[in-house]
This record gives sequence, C-alpha cells and structure tokens, in this order.
Amino acid sequence: MTDKSNFTPEEWKLLLESVTMAGIAVTAAEPSGLWGLLKESFAGGSALVQAKIDPASNPLIKAVIADFETAEGQSAARDGLREKLTNSKPAEIKAQCIETLRQAGAVVDAKAPSDAGAFKGWLRQISQHVAEAAKEGGFFGIGGVLVSEAEKATLTEISGALGLAA
Repeated sequence: MTDKSNFTPEEWKLLLESVTMAGIAVTAAEPSGLWGLLKESFAGGSALVQAKIDPASNPLIKAVIADFETAEGQSAARDGLREKLTNSKPAEIKAQCIETLRQAGAVVDAKAPSDAGAFKGWLRQISQHVAEAAKEGGFFGIGGVLVSEAEKATLTEISGALGLAA
C-alpha cells in the first residue's frame, strides 16, 4: 500500500500542493468574480470530501487526504502554495500550477506506479469539478457557459501535464 512513507518530505509536499493546484489552475485560467471564485473553491474542497468518503478510493488518495486533515499537512501545502504563487499574475499562476501537476505526475509514476493512474485521474477530476462549478460569462448567472474555452484549454493542459488522455 502506497502512503506518505513511500516519498521524501519534498515529494510528499509536492503531492499535497498538487491537489490544490489542480483547482487553482482552472480558476486562474478564467477568473469569474467573487461568487464564481467561491463556488470553484468549494468545488475543490468537495472533491476531497467525496474521495474521503468513497470506500473505493485509492490508498494513496486516502493518505493524501488524511494528511490534509492534519495541521502539519495543511501547513506544508499552504507554505508550498505561498512560496510558488505569491506575487504572480493569473497566467503565471496557471503555468506554475501546470508545472506542479507535471512534477507530481512524474513523482507518482516513479514512486507509486500502481497508484499513479488513479492519483493523476483524481487530480484531473478535481480540475473538471472546479471548471464546472460556476458559469463563465453571462450576467448574474444568466447566460454564460458551464466551462469556458479558456477552462477547456486548461483542462487539456492539465491532462497533458499528467500524461492522461484529454
């Protein structure tokens, strides 16, 4: 069973960061105002809850979620995000998120090949969930599209970074 002990502290921190970066990449691709930002933030969190309560979730996914529930895990993820994203513009944020996902994908491919597909698929699923959380365009929720072209392009980039079919 793959868990935190299979990774160096730096690699584990990267995996923790990747969970949040999966959602941030989509949000940065096309910021959708305060209400949209809140919806997208909640969508990322709800993806964690769904995976936690799913008895069929992969052991690596469960281990990452369990660490997110600790003060140490939250601090590591928060510090990593702050280090990588502070003073960045939306395009830079998106690029850094994609790079973090690429690195996380490479780490799980190397260290946990039997869990890599499930973990990378889960990261992609988080991104999709965030993309579908709030309509883009329109006026006060009227009109607009569920997933914008910029978000679709970002989802394709995320799939490519993770080595998954788009």
